[in-house]
Amino acid sequence: MASCDHNCETCASKGSCEIIKAKLDARSSVKKVVAVLSGKGGVGKSFVTSTLAVYLNRLGKKVGVLDADITGPSIPKAFGVKGTVYGEDNIIYPLKSKTGIDIMSANLLIENPEDPIIWRGPMLANLVKQFYENVLWEDLDYLLIDMPPGTGDVALTVFQSIHIDDLIIVTAPQDLVSLIVAKAIKMAEAMNIHVLGVIENMSYLKCPKCDEKIPLFGESHLEEYAKKLNFDILARLPLNSENTKKMDDGKIEEVEIEEIKDAVSRL
Repeated sequence: MASCDHNCETCASKGSCEIIKAKLDARSSVKKVVAVLSGKGGVGKSFVTSTLAVYLNRLGKKVGVLDADITGPSIPKAFGVKGTVYGEDNIIYPLKSKTGIDIMSANLLIENPEDPIIWRGPMLANLVKQFYENVLWEDLDYLLIDMPPGTGDVALTVFQSIHIDDLIIVTAPQDLVSLIVAKAIKMAEAMNIHVLGVIENMSYLKCPKCDEKIPLFGESHLEEYAKKLNFDILARLPLNSENTKKMDDGKIEEVEIEEIKDAVSRL
C-alpha cells in the first residue's frame, strides 16, 4: 500500500488489497454522491450540507443526507429529526425530515443524543461505511455526505471506499482557513476525487439598512487561492443570524439563502 495511487481501476492488485469498495444494498439506488468537506471545524460545513439538501429537495429531487461526522453529529438537530432508526433483514431505515429528506446519523442510533461516542478512528470509519451500505437509500437523486472536519481516518476511508461523484469544500474568509482548504484540495486530487468547487460561508454581513456587504471576518482572498489551485468558487454565503437560528431550532427547511442557488445549479 505504500505506493498506492488510490486508483483501483488501474491497480495491479485490484481486488486483492485491503481496501474494499463499499456497495449499496441491492434495495438502494443513488444517482449521485456528493461529499461536503471542510479543512477544519467551525466554518459551517453542516449548515452548508443541510442547505444544499433543502434546495435540491425544493427542486423536486429525492435527497438523502449521510451524517459522517460521527463524534459531532448535527444533521438531525438541524432538521428537527428525533428518535432512533430501526432495521430488519439487514437493512436500516433512515428517518425522514418534514419535507421528506432521508436522514442517517449516529445520533439516531442512541437514545440520548447528548451521550458522546468515544471511539477510535477505524471504528468511526467502519460505521460510516455501514451507513452507506446497510441503510435503505431508496431511489435517491442525491446522497449528500456531511464529512467530519479535517483530512483524517474517516475522510480517508470515505474517499477510498465510496464512489464520490463530486466534492464540495466549505471555507470561511480567514487566511488560515483558506490555507487549510489547500490541504483538502490536494488530498482530493491525490485520491482522484473530483472537486466541484468551494463555498465560502460567513463571507460577509449584509447591512439591513443599505445592503452594503460588510466583511466581518476580514477581506477574503479566495480568488487568489482559486487561481493558484485552479478551483471554482461555487458561492459566497452571508452571515445571517435568522438562518443560524433556524438551524439551531431544527427548522433548516425554512432557510432562505438566494446565494446558494448557483452552487445547487452545478450539482
